Amino acid sequence: MVKYNPRAMMERAVKVMAQSIPERRDDGKISPKVGAVLVDIGEEVPSVPRIMEAYRGELREGDHAEFTLLERKNRDRILDTCILFATLEPCAPGARNPPKMSCAERIVLARIKEIWIGIEDPDPTVAQKGIKYLQDNNVKVNLFDRDLQEIIREENKEFLEQALERAAEAEEAPCKIVLSPLESAAENMQIEDFSRKALKDYRSLAKIKESINSEDFQRRLSRQGLLKSVGEQLVPTGFGTILFGEEPRTAIPQSGLMATIHYPDGTEEVKDFDGPQVLVPGETIKWLKDKLPNIIDRSDAVRTQKNDQFFELIREGIVNALVHRDYAIAGAKCQLIVSQNKIEIHSPGKPIKPITFEQMNSFDAPMLSRNPILHYVFAKMDLAEERGLGLKSLKQKTQLAGLPLPKYSWTNPYLVLTLFPNVAASIASLPPEIQDELSSLELEGWKWLTTQGRTNSTDYAKKFGIDSRNARRHLNHFIKLGLVQKTGLARATEYVVLQDRTLEK
Repeated sequence: MVKYNPRAMMERAVKVMAQSIPERRDDGKISPKVGAVLVDIGEEVPSVPRIMEAYRGELREGDHAEFTLLERKNRDRILDTCILFATLEPCAPGARNPPKMSCAERIVLARIKEIWIGIEDPDPTVAQKGIKYLQDNNVKVNLFDRDLQEIIREENKEFLEQALERAAEAEEAPCKIVLSPLESAAENMQIEDFSRKALKDYRSLAKIKESINSEDFQRRLSRQGLLKSVGEQLVPTGFGTILFGEEPRTAIPQSGLMATIHYPDGTEEVKDFDGPQVLVPGETIKWLKDKLPNIIDRSDAVRTQKNDQFFELIREGIVNALVHRDYAIAGAKCQLIVSQNKIEIHSPGKPIKPITFEQMNSFDAPMLSRNPILHYVFAKMDLAEERGLGLKSLKQKTQLAGLPLPKYSWTNPYLVLTLFPNVAASIASLPPEIQDELSSLELEGWKWLTTQGRTNSTDYAKKFGIDSRNARRHLNHFIKLGLVQKTGLARATEYVVLQDRTLEK
């Protein structure tokens, strides 16, 4: 088997993407820029190229890059030993009018067993359905690195904006693949069960022109997967019910957020947030501010600013939990658990494949949404990043506030995000036996390191005014205690804070 460098192939696909030839159109619609690279990792044959590439419109106007690569350039070749790299999610069955076949179907028919995908389809009602079709047909799906995804999105900025608007205005969904039962009509729900406040907020924040009582507005919700035709009526889908239902738990019992505050005196307070989920983040933060106005240490001179920054971190964590949870786990609700030294946000379900736990804790996971319809609405209301898990923002805002970096862990069936209200909390969260092992200067070193995530011996020494020998002694002690791991060699050596690895088990 021939070795290859996935990163190099991703970069090559992004480079060839830039050569895409747009269609000549009178309606102003912009076509996407798409690049595809095919790598043969089988036995090397001198007369056959190992790496082939194509871009949208390369040979014929409007031809998809995958079609050009598979059917025009390699129609007479067996592709069983090939790996495909494509900058845009291949279209799913049902996305093209007969007799045209979707790119996902062509990939399966070509017997390609592995694919790397840049970004998901921009239409939230069909996003991931090409991916699901491939996975259902035993094709291994990987995602491009986050930095390359951002380049793809920037290169396709106008197309993505137009695609989202066209999706909202189209008459009917084009795709037959089903990601979740929540795409179907919710049982015993009517449009009248939607919260008018939630709908008004959505209309205002998403800058929608139509009145919430108009047929055009209902048609928009239908195209976005929030309403569904049943007979002659439009009724809420499961996703629509979760987002806008006045009492969504009547139809979707696992929706909602359960919040618990554990006070230092041993008492606790519990509150359920069971209304429209688009309102839950704001309502939860308001409740927390009323109960814990000074969640950050009172001795901090910029307490008010840091309080606001920390509440914003909690809000983002709640949004991520609601949007990216696995709603198939019917017996589990999202939870917020507040204690003196940490805040935990529990979201049912592991990260969606192929995102890994390691990527989550590096805050550099590729952009992919478990529930694209939910994510789309939250993003339009400025409650979530346009795509992805919001991890980059979470890291940046934590560092801006000078707080320890959040961490992800696994407590079956929950993915748990832990936030720390101050640097002292990073010490309090350590087992007592480890705290006893650390000197006073090492404790300060650990506090600082938890706000950085990683360091090298030079930066550590400079931060604490010690020589490089003592810096390495501190860092090696952290390794011995299982707090950090060493990566790289020689001058490239770094010390990375270890996170809970139980999710991978």
